[in-house]
Amino acid sequence: MPPDESAPRPELIRGVGLMQATTLNMIDMIGVGPFITMPLIISAAGGPQAMLGWIFGALFALCDGLVWAELGAAMPQAGGSYFYLKEIYGPGKWGRLLSFLFIWQLSFSAPLSIASGCIGLGDYSSFLWPVLNRVVLERTFHLAVPLLGALELAVLVKTSTALAMAAALLAILLLYRRITAVGKTAELLWVGVALTMVWVIVAGVGHFNPARAFDFPPGAFHLSRNFLLGMGSAMLIATYDYWGYYDVCFLGGEIKDPGRTIPRAIVISIVVVAAMYLLMNLSVLGVIPWREMPQYTEKHGGFIMSVFMERIYGSWAGRAISVLIIWTAFGSVLSTLLGYSRVLYAAAIDGNYFRAFAKLHPEHRFPTVSLVVLGLVAVLFCLLRLGDVIAALVVIRICLQFVIQAVGLIVFRIRRPEVPRPFRTWLYPLPALVAIAGFLFMLFARVNFMRELRYAIVITIVGVVIYLVRSQRRREWPFQPNGSGRAAL
Repeated sequence: MPPDESAPRPELIRGVGLMQATTLNMIDMIGVGPFITMPLIISAAGGPQAMLGWIFGALFALCDGLVWAELGAAMPQAGGSYFYLKEIYGPGKWGRLLSFLFIWQLSFSAPLSIASGCIGLGDYSSFLWPVLNRVVLERTFHLAVPLLGALELAVLVKTSTALAMAAALLAILLLYRRITAVGKTAELLWVGVALTMVWVIVAGVGHFNPARAFDFPPGAFHLSRNFLLGMGSAMLIATYDYWGYYDVCFLGGEIKDPGRTIPRAIVISIVVVAAMYLLMNLSVLGVIPWREMPQYTEKHGGFIMSVFMERIYGSWAGRAISVLIIWTAFGSVLSTLLGYSRVLYAAAIDGNYFRAFAKLHPEHRFPTVSLVVLGLVAVLFCLLRLGDVIAALVVIRICLQFVIQAVGLIVFRIRRPEVPRPFRTWLYPLPALVAIAGFLFMLFARVNFMRELRYAIVITIVGVVIYLVRSQRRREWPFQPNGSGRAAL
C-alpha cells in the first residue's frame, strides 16, 4: 500500500553542534586507517617518497572538502550527496537516476568502509593475543564477466575475524538510540583518538633519525612511469585514510546552524588531521627503516605502530598503543555507520530507494532498518582481505560519487545561481577542478587498475537495471517524465 503523502513525517533532531560535528568527522577520518596502511603506501611508492602521497592526499581532501562545504551549507538535509546529486542534475530526470545510483553503490561501499575498520581492529588485537592472527581460510574466487574479464574475490578468514564481526554488531547496538546521546559518545571516543595520535607523534619526534627517515632509494623522484604508478597507488590508499571529512554532511538534518557548522567542521577536521598524519608518518619513518615496512602487511598483522612503540619503550608500550588503536578503530566504525545509515533513510523517505529503509524509531527518531542492514552487511564483508576492501570501496566511491559531485558543483553554480549559499568555495572553480583531476589520476595511475573498476562497472550496470525496473513499475522518468507513481518495489 502506498504511503500517505499528506501525513506528517517525523523529523530528525538538530542536536549536533560544531564540537560534536568536528569530532565525528575526525574520528571517522582517523579511525584505524593511518595505523594499518603505512606499510601499504611505502610498498606502493617504493620508499619514503611515499610522503608525497600523504601531501597530495591532503591537498585533494581540502579541495574536495570545499566542494562538500558549499553543497552541505546550501542543502543541509540528511543524506548529503543523495540530495546534492538529485538537485544538481534535476530531481525529475538525470538527478533521480544519479542519486539512486549513489545510494545503490553506498549499499556496498558503506559496509566496506565499516568492515575495514573492524578488520583493522581485529588485526591490532592479534598483537595482544597472537593466536588471533592464525589464518583459518584463504581463498580467491573468480567469476568471468563477458566483455569485462574476471571478477576476483579474495576471502581471508583469521581467528580475529570473529572479533571484527563482533565489533560491527556492537556498533549497531550502541547506535540504536537518540542522536544526542550518540554525540556525547563521539566526544568520549575522540579523547582516545587524540591521545593515540599525540603519543605516537611525541614518541617519534623524541627518537627521530633524519638519515633513516630520508633514506631515499636511487631515482626516488625520477618522473617515470613507475613513479606515477606508485604515486597513484599511494594516493588511493591515502585518500581512504583522509575520507570522513564529509561525514557531517550526511547528518545535515541533525546539525545545529548548518550553514556555519558544516563548512567549519569540514575545514577544521581536514587541516588538523592532515597535520597529524604527516607528523605521525614522518616520526615512524625516523624510527623504523622503510625497507622493513613490507613485512608488516595485513597478512602478518599490520600492527606497524605497535612495533614502533615497542622499539622505543618496550613491550608494554606496544600493548598500550594497540589498545588505544583498537579504541580509535571502533570510534571510526561507530561514526561511519552513524553517518551512512542516515543516507539510505533519506533516499527511502524521498521515494527513491526501498521503502523499508524509511522506518524511524518511534521514540528516539533514528533510522532503524538502515542502521541494522548496513551493520549486518559489514559483518559479512569482514571475511574479505583488508587491502582489497580499501581499494574496492575507494574506486567505487570515486566513480559513482566523488567525480560526479565535484562536476556537479560547477553545474549547480551555472543552473541554480539563485540558491542561497551560506558558504562559497574558495577560489572557485579551482578546487573542484583539482579534485576531479586528482580522483581520475588515482583511478587510472595504478598497476592492474581494472581489477576494482570492474566491480564499479558491474555495480553501475545492475543499479541502472534496478532503477529502470522500479521506474517502469512506478511510471516515473524516463517512462513518464512527469509521473508521480509511488508504489514501492
